Amino acid sequence: MSDDTVNENTPEEEVTKEVTAATEATGEVETPAAAETGAAATAEESAPAPATAAEGEAPAAEEGTEPRFDKLKKAEEILRSNAPPSAREELENSFEKVVHINRCAKVVKGGRRFSFSALVVSGDREGKVGFGFGKAQEVAECIKKASEASKKFMVAVNITSNTIPHPVIGEHGGGRVMLLPASPGTGLIAGGGVRAVVEAAGVKDVLAKSMGSNNQANVVKATINALEQLRSKEQIYAIRGKRVAEKRAL
Repeated sequence: MSDDTVNENTPEEEVTKEVTAATEATGEVETPAAAETGAAATAEESAPAPATAAEGEAPAAEEGTEPRFDKLKKAEEILRSNAPPSAREELENSFEKVVHINRCAKVVKGGRRFSFSALVVSGDREGKVGFGFGKAQEVAECIKKASEASKKFMVAVNITSNTIPHPVIGEHGGGRVMLLPASPGTGLIAGGGVRAVVEAAGVKDVLAKSMGSNNQANVVKATINALEQLRSKEQIYAIRGKRVAEKRAL
């Protein structure tokens, strides 16, 4: 061919020929894909191998850690074990409910001074119930005083099959409360202070009606007065000088 002959090869073909010639000279062939694969393999070899946990052992992150509810349960057990026997029974079976909180404002030269009073009902849900009234400058303190007062004076209540043995009406001041026995499954058909008192006493089925004053203190005292009037069949027969007939199987 003459010098005037035009090179018909494109730039890409020329580059390919040059790479082929260099590869034949060195005896190695490396494609772009192979280069990437080699780089990834090198990175994997250089990276530290993950630590494997032995069989039967928990991961290191979980060692020394416990669920929150387990810790709370242990703390509750420790408190109960350190508490005296009477306190343990109160924690397990006690029932307390704040029936009413009243705020009183006293106007003085510098402004108003507020005080609070609380009415609390407490019981063991096994036939004992009481109420307490406390006054203080703060709500928490007056509730604490009322709770302590309610536990000091408790009355015993006669309960028959989760309900009351007979209808009864209790009165105190302007408050008047009527209680009626109910069949199993009825529940507590009562509200306000009446419900708190009968629930604390352990009654589960009862019908109640408040027929007098709406004052919470009078309603609670009238309900307790009604519960105090309850008498069982054995007590009534004993007052009359009779004995309860023994039930015999047919």
